[in-house]
Amino acid sequence: MEVAGAKLKIGRPRSLLAARTHYCAGCGHGVVHRIIAEIIDEWGLRGQTIGMAPVGCAVLMYQYLDIDMCESPHGRTPEVAAGIKRARPDKLVFSYQGDGDLAAIGMGEIIHVANRGEPISVIFINNAIYGMTGGQMAPTTVPGQKTTTTPQGRSVTGEGFPIRVCELLATLEKPVYLERTVLGAPKEITRTKNAIKKSFRVQRELKAFSLVEILSPCPTYWRVSPDKSVKYIETWMEKIFPPGVIKDTTK
Repeated sequence: MEVAGAKLKIGRPRSLLAARTHYCAGCGHGVVHRIIAEIIDEWGLRGQTIGMAPVGCAVLMYQYLDIDMCESPHGRTPEVAAGIKRARPDKLVFSYQGDGDLAAIGMGEIIHVANRGEPISVIFINNAIYGMTGGQMAPTTVPGQKTTTTPQGRSVTGEGFPIRVCELLATLEKPVYLERTVLGAPKEITRTKNAIKKSFRVQRELKAFSLVEILSPCPTYWRVSPDKSVKYIETWMEKIFPPGVIKDTTK
């Protein structure tokens, strides 16, 4: 169907299984899963894609995407993805991780995979909290944010500042494309889809490393309603993690 000259796609993407997810109301993971499925369908790569599921809220994502998927110990998905890509360089390989998985226990893995320039795509979901284990402070928790382990709010004196993953990786030579996007208004979701497309393109055409960081809501452990969680991203997350292209050497 067409509306105002734009083609709108309706229905479920073929690569997205007709399964009820375990995600909380307002969680962003389901939106990103659909984006990935849409891209895979649009490019006709369902049989040519291998995804890496994390240990975290998206631990069961292999039940929602109709593609080949693998899982590894907590934080190790980039290294396993790199190994799969080396063994099957013809495949589109992506690692999907949350902030606790990637920026805490997996920091050593993501740093070295990026430093070697492994030709994989990393989709990094940043919701500034540990969602699966009860709402503890994460490496990306913003100053003043209350969590189960920082009930008075994160203190930069005691707990330090949040880690900006894209800016950190931008100091390395090998990463080619690093962008931070937001799950919010439809235009922001479209921007997120375009960023993931570019990451996949960088892998396929340039054989290089790229990462897309996505600021995503977690209403359950932010203790707010789903609609207010989007406002929280705008009012306090974006101040610490400004959206935009952090590094792009493809131009």
